[in-house]
Amino acid sequence: MTSAVAPRIGPLPAAEWTAEDRALMRGHLTRAERYLSGAADAPPMPPILGLLARHVRVGGPWLAFSGRLLEDGTLRPRDRELLILRVGARTRCRYLWAEHVRIGRETGLTDADLAAVATGTAVAAGAEAAAGAEAASGTAVAAGAEAGGWAGRDRDLLAAVDQLVDTHVVDDPTWARLAEEFDERELLELMFVVGSYLCLAMVLNSVGLAPPAEPDDAPVPWPGPAASPSPVDPQKEENHAAFPETAGR
Repeated sequence: MTSAVAPRIGPLPAAEWTAEDRALMRGHLTRAERYLSGAADAPPMPPILGLLARHVRVGGPWLAFSGRLLEDGTLRPRDRELLILRVGARTRCRYLWAEHVRIGRETGLTDADLAAVATGTAVAAGAEAAAGAEAASGTAVAAGAEAGGWAGRDRDLLAAVDQLVDTHVVDDPTWARLAEEFDERELLELMFVVGSYLCLAMVLNSVGLAPPAEPDDAPVPWPGPAASPSPVDPQKEENHAAFPETAGR
């Protein structure tokens, strides 16, 4: 179900795009032409395209970079979509999830795979972290990749996402395993994919952009609500109370 809350910054309506907006967007992303052609059979403009048009000199190049990762990258499409969907799950970004469920299916991810991407909490360092936590607590650990039944390269890809989200670095054991599966270009691209979509998720969550439609057969599977802006942020109010000198900045 799409949120009814109005976004803080909404898409720029197509009728308000200037000639410069259209030229810049076309110049940076050729596939935008199908939305900007003005033809009677042109598909509806995606909300994210309209959002980026609010600042086309930044949005256009960013979209071109994202398009390069999606359409001309070195990673296998299925690996790439695992990374993006895990970013969507970890950030609770409803827009990312809705858009990449469709793309993920096209790359071979099953409904069970999609549900398992968002199962549990952080993958942390994979099997080693799970074993360490189990030994420390005396209870079984079922989180992230382990809870979803992931193994091998899939588990390590999901672990890398969680480490980049949580600590901003891939740890040595995970890196060593990934380096056995991926070459240097693929490893660099892996981190660019995660970083790029983490940036996008922060923008989409903060402006409150809802997807045009959400898949009925693959709703957001993480517990709790999607991340979205609220009129009052309790954490921000707490921070202001703790650091009153920053309140007016």
